[in-house]
Amino acid sequence: MNMAATFGQAISEVDQLIIGQAHELSDKLKQHRLEMFPPVAQKNLRQFQLSEAAHFLGVTSGYLRNLSLESKGPLPQVTPSGRRSYSADQLQEMRQYLEQNSRGQRYVPHRRGSEHLQVIAVVNFKGGSGKTTTTAHLAQHLALTGHRVLAVDLDPQASLSAIHGFQPEFDVNENETLYAAIRYDDQRRPLKEIIRKTNFPGLDIVPGNLELMEFEHDTPRVLAQGNRGDYGRIFFARLDEALSSVADDYDVVVIDCPPQLGFLTMSAICGATAVLITVHPQMLDVMSMCQFLQMLGEVLNTLKSAGGNMNLDWLRYLVTRYDPADGPQTQMVAFMRSMFKQHVLTSPMVRSVAIADAALTNQTLYEVDRSQFTRATYDRAFESMEAVNSELVELIHKAWGR
Repeated sequence: MNMAATFGQAISEVDQLIIGQAHELSDKLKQHRLEMFPPVAQKNLRQFQLSEAAHFLGVTSGYLRNLSLESKGPLPQVTPSGRRSYSADQLQEMRQYLEQNSRGQRYVPHRRGSEHLQVIAVVNFKGGSGKTTTTAHLAQHLALTGHRVLAVDLDPQASLSAIHGFQPEFDVNENETLYAAIRYDDQRRPLKEIIRKTNFPGLDIVPGNLELMEFEHDTPRVLAQGNRGDYGRIFFARLDEALSSVADDYDVVVIDCPPQLGFLTMSAICGATAVLITVHPQMLDVMSMCQFLQMLGEVLNTLKSAGGNMNLDWLRYLVTRYDPADGPQTQMVAFMRSMFKQHVLTSPMVRSVAIADAALTNQTLYEVDRSQFTRATYDRAFESMEAVNSELVELIHKAWGR
């Protein structure tokens, strides 16, 4: 056997090894999910203690307790010790009750009248910036506070989908990602057919998987052909058109973009009304972000000249995985604030064991129970996350003119 044949055989054996390991890992992941979420292998959602429910509803714990004692609104679960808790569905019911019985105060924050759909693209050029963690927690916070939310997983790695219980390699089939709604051929589907419910009432998702890469491959070919017919409409308008078809059903769309400046990311930014850039305050990450901003500015300038919509309600930088005891990180945050001023969110997302441990089981802070951590660890992470999300909600409402 000559050397070329031996090399070819080795390559073939490596292929089989990789395929075999992929199948074995997939089977293990299926088994793990069945063990975690029996009997239907779907995620459920924990009960929320009375103080948590009051926080998301925007009332005091005492007021909510009095409502339950007077049997007003949905009745909570009550333990023998008298501890009260509500399901996420009951939070929705209670919000409707409060709205109907309030004297002009709004408890249901759905957009009305001329308030336009908010489309938030969460982006970064570098992986590990907390982009998906930020997207998931923001989408869930918006749902828990009464907004109608659509999360779009535009990252082929599909971590956002996995967090919400959709394993990309065996829960998301062919033509079941956003690619199905923006593809160029006659297999295109309405976006409404692809949207799935999550374990959070009020939060739907368009799941992702590796199929999304097809858009990155198809678009250069279509552009090279110069086709401006139905299948060849300018690529950056396709996502915006897809979202427009379901706009009446949602208040906010949150898009988890891939960690690269490809056609998917550019489409998301062109269809966005707001951009959130996550950045870890380390020199290498900030240098990477600098390159990203330079490339983004040049690309968007080109797209604008081609008719792209570049009008944003707001653009903000979010400092993620921040350790306030780390001197160099603190200096880097100060540097960013001096450069970008009010465009850096006031609240950073602190680095936390609670967030990291929750992620090990594809969960968020809103899904894990506080009792799984020391009180100080959980509370510190929760307060940081809520401060960030509350600041973002304020920007959303301000864009609506509230």
